[in-house]
Amino acid sequence: MVLNHDEAVAVRPLTLAWVNRHLEVGERIVRAEALHGGITAEMRRLTAGTRDGGTRDLVLRTFVATEYAEDWLTREAGALTVLTGSGVPAPGLVAVDPTAAHCEYPSLLMTHLPGRAVLDDEGLATRVPLLARQLVAIHALRPAERPRKYMALTTADSVVTPKGADAAAWAAAINVIRKPPPSYEGRFLHRDFQPGNVLFDGPPSIAPDARITGVVDWAQASWGPADLDVAHCSTNLALLHGPVWGLRFAEAYEEAGGVLATAASERLYWLVRDGLACSEEVRLVARPWREAGRTDLTARAVEERLDAYVTALMDTLG
Repeated sequence: MVLNHDEAVAVRPLTLAWVNRHLEVGERIVRAEALHGGITAEMRRLTAGTRDGGTRDLVLRTFVATEYAEDWLTREAGALTVLTGSGVPAPGLVAVDPTAAHCEYPSLLMTHLPGRAVLDDEGLATRVPLLARQLVAIHALRPAERPRKYMALTTADSVVTPKGADAAAWAAAINVIRKPPPSYEGRFLHRDFQPGNVLFDGPPSIAPDARITGVVDWAQASWGPADLDVAHCSTNLALLHGPVWGLRFAEAYEEAGGVLATAASERLYWLVRDGLACSEEVRLVARPWREAGRTDLTARAVEERLDAYVTALMDTLG
């Protein structure tokens, strides 16, 4: 087995033994590679040598330090099971150990999907409609067993107003989420649907025939309003590419056949809730984007975009 001795790459002994028990007959792990871009878990691509001399890739997700590991891995395993044969391009579940009964830490093993996340500005006008159509397809799923209800990620009292932000706009936005959530028709939610979790076929990513090859990271799959998934992707687009793209995504979702809340006040609630939730971890969110090559997205730059986006939401829908 060719493994780097770097702690970030090496597969721990108990986990490796567990992985080996879930390989096909005659397979063995010949390589491990750290995957970057995640925030809460260690991700590794494992290459298995097959009996006929070929190879196939798997992905190992390991939660080293989070109190939510059992819940998230159980959710992800359930979501991947629901998605099997659904037409949504998601990884296939191989094995899961949510309580670390066999591994050093809670872990999940799944198939590897081709493609890559694309975070560049170039080609965005092509990708946004594809993202919207993919999210509509996810929301159309009707699993026999619903996942757990969505979790709200912020409260009016936990919002972190960025330095130099439009104080009046942020105060008004915070007041929006002091109200009870609007009623909604439940949908199957990804809950972290955003460009970093969507894979596109290889370059050129801006080609007219570009396509989505995978949607990953289903650890927060939930049941809730379609508006919430749309809001989350909108916030991420605003931070990655500017507020105008955050505002554009809801339009693209409806153009793709998706249905959102009718009242502007209800749409505003979900959009603002996600934008404000991001305020608590905006620096953490920006770090993997810089590691992926978006060095322009400094913590300060992302905070300024978040301020501009929240202000634009209040101006447009408030």
